[in-house]
Amino acid sequence: MRLLLTSAGVTNPSIRDALVDLLGRPIADSSALCIPTATYGSRYGGPASAWNFITGQSPLPMCDLGWKSLGVLELTALPSVGEQRWVPWVREADVLLVGGGDALYLCHWMRQSGLADLLPSLQDTVWVGLSAGSMVMTPRIGDDFVGWTSPDGGDGTLGVVDFSIFPHLGLVPENTMAAAEKWAAEIAGPAYAIDDQTAIKVAGGTVEIVSEGHWRPFPS
Repeated sequence: MRLLLTSAGVTNPSIRDALVDLLGRPIADSSALCIPTATYGSRYGGPASAWNFITGQSPLPMCDLGWKSLGVLELTALPSVGEQRWVPWVREADVLLVGGGDALYLCHWMRQSGLADLLPSLQDTVWVGLSAGSMVMTPRIGDDFVGWTSPDGGDGTLGVVDFSIFPHLGLVPENTMAAAEKWAAEIAGPAYAIDDQTAIKVAGGTVEIVSEGHWRPFPS
């Protein structure tokens, strides 16, 4: 799987170019499934934010980029549908667009639905994460970003990549560089603080920062 881990979606030409490069084809020739699940676990999210994400009414560019086709994959529904139905839907998609909200809630439903187990086999699929949709691919999110309580009470996520992400750098008063430094010390592993004009591209084991804004690495 190839990853484009963003703070706020495809917010500038550099991030869009990185997406097209990962797809290996124009966006207009690519089929997408969007995953709004994370928003339901966040105290800031809910039905309206899910609708805005799906329909491209959100100010965070993801679903409104001009895809050849766009469908909705709601993870909480998958266990009742059965893998024989939903797995082909995922395999046929060129890209998964994963919205923001609560990363631990998203992680829980990725595991419960079976999507987490499927990820290693999706060699040609592009994962585009937005905030929590990016953080879920990291080893842990840190106590600062814990909202929904996971069954094990921890802050661990999927660990598809070996670094953690502090998103929305500078967007709100609490997301300062000083806060990111404190968060990184608690994480005690490789990490990046990124603003909304920055993304992390991961392909073939190579990590590349794509930015028209501000970011900072925190080595382990």
